[in-house]
Amino acid sequence: MADDLLVIIPTRGRPQAVPELVAAWDETGATADLLFAVDTDDPELAAYKKHAAALKGDGRFRFTFGKRRRLVGTLNAQAVKAAKSYRFLAFLGDDHRPRPADRPWDERFRECLSGGPGIVYGNDLLQGEKMATAVAMTSDIVQTLGFMAPPAMEHLCVDLVWVEWGRGMQRITYLHDVVIEHLHPANGKADSDAGYEEVNSGEQVAKDSAAYYDYRDNGGLDADLEKLRKLVEEH
Repeated sequence: MADDLLVIIPTRGRPQAVPELVAAWDETGATADLLFAVDTDDPELAAYKKHAAALKGDGRFRFTFGKRRRLVGTLNAQAVKAAKSYRFLAFLGDDHRPRPADRPWDERFRECLSGGPGIVYGNDLLQGEKMATAVAMTSDIVQTLGFMAPPAMEHLCVDLVWVEWGRGMQRITYLHDVVIEHLHPANGKADSDAGYEEVNSGEQVAKDSAAYYDYRDNGGLDADLEKLRKLVEEH
């Protein structure tokens, strides 16, 4: 089914990412549905709405406009809703770009997830296997936990959590040859902007790091892994 995978992209301040991602879908032969989740207070809201109007006739691409919840909040709100109708759910940042390969990247993702509960991620050419910066998972994971990323975090460190979930379930695949390039200032592939400055600030790093370590070390991760292992056993 071409509509069994939804890719959710929370985006802010980067309307130029929309045509670039649409081009990436075309260049890679991707058939996954793509949802751009835009804040209604975005300074670039008019530009996003213009893109939404231009893409209205293409069923692959959709937009949702809502109050600002930060990346994790927006992702969770859309993932919980979509888990009812999609078999697989994925997250890409608005600075990720899937790259062409012998087979479409989303086809590879579906293949890896078709055997039951699990997580898959590709090579972002920045963090590689260490972090699942662009990830897909079976929707029953979201339904089981009630979220796609721990709500205590706002933006950072969730890519570490996804790897820990997958390894804890013993149901994770890293596809080195599936490139979903991360165009980030850290690797010189993007200029800094207001979004990067906000999420990479000392305050944000401290806040999300503290939330991550609390989740990892004080029972949150263990409780979620217990639910996920039970999900695997029941499959």
